[in-house]
Amino acid sequence: MEEWKRSIGTLNEEVLIKLSNMLDNSTCGWRQLANAVSEQPKFRCSERELTSCSLQVLSAAGSPGRSLLAWLAERSCSLDFLLHCLRKMDHQEAVQFLTTAVAEQIQITVQPESQQAAPGSRVVLTCRASGPPGLSYQWFKGKQEILGETGNSSELVLCSLSPAHQGHYICRINHGEKFAFSQWAHVRLVGCAGSSPGCSSSLFPGSVSGLHIIQQPQSQAASEGDTLILECTVQANPPAQYEWYHNKVLMPQHKTHSLRIPCVTTAQRGEYRCKVFNLYHEIWSNTATVTVGPGSVTDASWVEVDRGLESPTVHKLTHGTGIHPLQQISDSLPSAKNFYATDKVALLIGNMNYLYHTQLCAPISDVHELTNLLRQMDFKVVSLLDLNWQEMHSAVTEFLLLLDKGVYGLLYFAGHGYENFGNSFMVPIDAPVSYMSEHCLCVQNILTKMQEKQTGLNVFLLDMCRKRNPYDDVIVRPGLLKVTANIVFGYATCVDAEAYEVKREDVSNGIFISFLKRRVCEDEKVTVMLDRVAEDMGRCVITRGRQALELRSNLSERRSLTDKIQATDCSASSSARNLQWAIAHVLPESLYLQFDCDVKIQLGFAAEFSNVMVIYSRILDKPEEIISCSAQLTDFPEDVDIDLKKSNQESLVEAGCLLLIKEELPSPEAHSLYTRIRSLQRLKRDLTFTVCLHYTYSNMDEEVQERQQVTVGKPLVSKLNLHEARPSHGCSASSSFSLDSFNIPGCSSFAEEPSPSGPASNTWSHYAPSGGASFNDGPLASPRIANVPEETDSPGISDNPRSLVASKSLPHSKVNDSNYKFSDMYNFHSY
Repeated sequence: MEEWKRSIGTLNEEVLIKLSNMLDNSTCGWRQLANAVSEQPKFRCSERELTSCSLQVLSAAGSPGRSLLAWLAERSCSLDFLLHCLRKMDHQEAVQFLTTAVAEQIQITVQPESQQAAPGSRVVLTCRASGPPGLSYQWFKGKQEILGETGNSSELVLCSLSPAHQGHYICRINHGEKFAFSQWAHVRLVGCAGSSPGCSSSLFPGSVSGLHIIQQPQSQAASEGDTLILECTVQANPPAQYEWYHNKVLMPQHKTHSLRIPCVTTAQRGEYRCKVFNLYHEIWSNTATVTVGPGSVTDASWVEVDRGLESPTVHKLTHGTGIHPLQQISDSLPSAKNFYATDKVALLIGNMNYLYHTQLCAPISDVHELTNLLRQMDFKVVSLLDLNWQEMHSAVTEFLLLLDKGVYGLLYFAGHGYENFGNSFMVPIDAPVSYMSEHCLCVQNILTKMQEKQTGLNVFLLDMCRKRNPYDDVIVRPGLLKVTANIVFGYATCVDAEAYEVKREDVSNGIFISFLKRRVCEDEKVTVMLDRVAEDMGRCVITRGRQALELRSNLSERRSLTDKIQATDCSASSSARNLQWAIAHVLPESLYLQFDCDVKIQLGFAAEFSNVMVIYSRILDKPEEIISCSAQLTDFPEDVDIDLKKSNQESLVEAGCLLLIKEELPSPEAHSLYTRIRSLQRLKRDLTFTVCLHYTYSNMDEEVQERQQVTVGKPLVSKLNLHEARPSHGCSASSSFSLDSFNIPGCSSFAEEPSPSGPASNTWSHYAPSGGASFNDGPLASPRIANVPEETDSPGISDNPRSLVASKSLPHSKVNDSNYKFSDMYNFHSY
């Protein structure tokens, strides 16, 4: 029967609630149903998804059965398969209830459509429904029932159309006490077309296809959790039908002029088009591009992921109807102050892919968002993902080399961590199962080195757990701290407590950054800003009693992260700082390759992080006799990490790059293949790979290949050789690119351009302008410009570098008042 082919999602809420109540038991309930539906692979639940269902019991209104039914509805599980599974588990009560509910449910299969016609013509409004035998139809014009035989059938016929017929019509379908209303249909009169006294034979004289779209779907940007609505309105007679397509794939559940997707995720971003057709004509709408960025913690449930040593304890909580977990807090007006920094530098490390411990999801987006916010405040930022012990040690050493008298230094770490005897330890990705202090980096040791630099402000933001490490009994004794009154520690959580992540389909966020990003750019004393973050977290229902920011500080002056930079007299040390930072952010120049078959391709480069780069290949020109052509990258060195399954993809998302925005790349409309390269810090030699050109001639069936090897030098942070050991005295360690090696005589301009090996050496002309120009007058004098990694799109180097990385940050102040939906629950995983 046709009604049993429909999805579970077509059941009304009352039926779903009653059915879920029957499944909320341990003997013959939702777990047994999950086991029964697993006979079809696409309905097989993972342990994480089962855990998400079971966590519903923590909420007063939660229902594991309802969560499972929503999960099945999302995967288009049919009613007949659900009935089959209920019979398989011998749940007689549910079988009987579902059979009765489906038989009695009224489902409108054909909706009446708005129409317009000429006076005297004939208009037919049609409404059809499926359900129990004996359905009756009742038509209304506005609030007035249409009496007579014509108003009691599935078709309402309006003959000799006159002004009296204009208005809104609706149909009510009845069966006993049950009923359902159709959508409204608007009937309008249209005037005569043409210059002749008679009416035109066509209702749509200006449209070639015979259908006229009067409202096109519009491109829009949304955040995860928003409701997406696209409208396509047409004039048609006979009535039009609709089909919506997402990225050229038919969406069979959407067959009306309005496409509505509640609680969107990044899976819904892309291109949408609507096909409109009737008995005689067909027309396509314009393309609407929908971008979906990550949502915020305020419109999601939370799940705890232990960023410490012990096994995680998973909790879940949702807020009740009408209560929002986060209250908007008005920003205070900035006040004047006289403090400044001689420079501002930041090192951000996010460790996710641990070799022997629970993998994390949030650090990648946390580091990315904080990077963009700090750059807005003129910080020089180095952002790194997934570092082992040696790489973390080398990165900190290079960070210390950027510090000097009066410089503001900020260190952010997101990953696993612990705290013993008052010392905090950051855990590298290669830490053994039973790690101890010797396998980690002690934050307090880094602080003592920073103080030796006479910095103006030392800020540590530690987004990690602070549980006690039972395997480590060693008491680490850092060097004596000086009384500098310029130290600020912002801990994501309290002593002996854990930090949490908000998990989503592809982009997650830590609780700490979700609140910090709303305040970090405020022109207030650092401690005042962090106090407000702590207050925000305390007001949030989903963090109260679970995670609370802890602030430790001896900051005596009213210094802020927004303080202006007032450079002192140019010195060799300041020049070295600028050059050292620039080294870690140089991308290869865009390359143009000519193949023997006269195909010309472009290789472009974009930075996602200081150690993560995206390469894209584009076909610029090809002979007419070549009908298909693509340039794929292969044969990368083993030092770097590349997911071969995600290389040479047609979109950034398919390539595993969730944070770069295609529209921010040069010529985004051009077709490209993307490859994402991680762990550039482990590159020991120049980056060399092969470009493999695949093409087919019009008079040949076989594919032809040509190959060219390409070398692009050592991009981004790979020039710093972080894989190499540094001297133990980090405060005075020589950089892998020392000041003397570049012949910088005090405050003078560069005597000559540095010449790193590889073809990318000419990109240094941007950082070291020739012709005797003063260093302080060059691009590095403006950190707001120089801080942004750029993509070179021409053989020459632009004097005004363009911003490449656009932040897909979570909304700072936008609050979604909608309640959490059961269909979202599978997005939140447990470990």
